[in-house]
Amino acid sequence: MKNATKKAIAEALKHLLLKKPITKITINDIAEECGISRMTFYYHFKDIYDLVEWICEEEARSVISDNRTYETWEQGFLSLLETFKANKPFVMNIYHSVEREQIERYMLRLVEKLLDDVVREQAYGLKISDAGKHSVSAFYTYAFLGVVLEWVRGGMIITPQEVVRSTATIIQGDFRNSLENVSRMETGAK
Repeated sequence: MKNATKKAIAEALKHLLLKKPITKITINDIAEECGISRMTFYYHFKDIYDLVEWICEEEARSVISDNRTYETWEQGFLSLLETFKANKPFVMNIYHSVEREQIERYMLRLVEKLLDDVVREQAYGLKISDAGKHSVSAFYTYAFLGVVLEWVRGGMIITPQEVVRSTATIIQGDFRNSLENVSRMETGAK
């Protein structure tokens, strides 16, 4: 029941975002849209941006959960971009709001979830510290985030497939290569 109410609140926000920017939406608007009280909203979320974060987390969990290996990261990235495109009014409205930094943080966490497991998998057998793995993961996370933000900024005109194909071509084999380079640096090997 609790999750059903959260989903109804999320759908209400998405519906309202088709009509007006997030900065003009109030808790009352959301409560009215889905037929709940303000207190019910506050029982589930502390504010609208907490709701936005929950929506992003829920979407990400379903689209990238099984696609976080080196063999499947492209499908996970494609699923993530397709989800953004399917929710374009939501993403664009949040992106163009005063709180754009929040959507960037959410996107960062989603991309990070996708890539952390890929980096750990590719580090198998290497003598590399957790900090070294984190450095490689952070590098690629920010690179991917830049690709996603540029795509969103451009209005998501390029297809998700084209974005993934271009990204995959650019970084082909680089996860392992980067980890090997960090491992050599850490161990002093040449």
